[in-house]
Amino acid sequence: MKFGIEFVPSDPALKIAYYAKLSEQQGFDYVWITDHYNNRDVYSTLTVLALNTNSIKIGSGVTNSYTRNPAITASSIASISEISGGRAVLGLGPGDKATFDAMGISWEKPLATTKEAIQAIRDFISGKKVSMNGEMIKFAGAKLAFKVGNVPIYMGAQGPKMLELAGEIADGVLINASHPKDFKVAVEQIKKGAKKSGRDPSEVDVTAYACFSIDKDPVKAVNAAKVVVAFIVAGSPDLVLERHGIPVEAKSQIGEAIAKGNFGALMGGLVTPEMIEAFSICGTPEDCMKRIRDLEAIGVTQIVAGSPIGPDKEKAIKLIGKEIIAKM
Repeated sequence: MKFGIEFVPSDPALKIAYYAKLSEQQGFDYVWITDHYNNRDVYSTLTVLALNTNSIKIGSGVTNSYTRNPAITASSIASISEISGGRAVLGLGPGDKATFDAMGISWEKPLATTKEAIQAIRDFISGKKVSMNGEMIKFAGAKLAFKVGNVPIYMGAQGPKMLELAGEIADGVLINASHPKDFKVAVEQIKKGAKKSGRDPSEVDVTAYACFSIDKDPVKAVNAAKVVVAFIVAGSPDLVLERHGIPVEAKSQIGEAIAKGNFGALMGGLVTPEMIEAFSICGTPEDCMKRIRDLEAIGVTQIVAGSPIGPDKEKAIKLIGKEIIAKM
């Protein structure tokens, strides 16, 4: 089992670099930095991380091919690879429709866009002149002026077709889920895609990009996770809620509370223990270890400790290192 950690660059880059260095010291294998236009730039942040760490792999978790042209993404992640001494990884997904709507960007054919973007990015990074007349991505002989060799590409994927595509073409897949029930479904789709392209499914790093909250006090851990879990519930398909026995109407109730900024309602009871169980790895080190073992048994090969990580981020990083990574 490998371990990653996610940071949102809503904090200054040097603060994230401090957390990244601490994570490296605690035995984490990966740092993933989210990419949203309203936060600090992902590649600027990764550059600072590259200069302040030595061995941990660093990557976007995740970028997309709508806000950034694939040639620009290839140039950016190849630069990070060069600066970091070959430690860069690229997380790329279809993106978030609500964000694109706010930015005035049309979200068309995400499956084709992601597939063609990955092909183009791999060609750019390997030094090829890229001529592509794809359904969504087109190049007419574009080429980077430098090459760095291979950069692993992880696909952010949720739906069955995206998961199958990840199994077919990606080095790894970043799945926003925390529960074995969801990974039973996901792993089958990844295997289907891998077999379709003649790959061994074990070549794909299956990553639980999880809402994670750890503390020796389980109540503190749960309270820290509630707001993040609320957003997950509000954005979950009905099928996923039904899989976990969560009433579908809860989605609209929570969505309304979020829209009104009524976070007291979320903390006061709208976010139930069943939701915490379904959509987070949460609790004491023992609680978290049990869930990680269950996920490992199904085929998960990397755990990413995503927001909030814990009620005290620094304490949580050390706790994961000492009580989980060191004991795996």
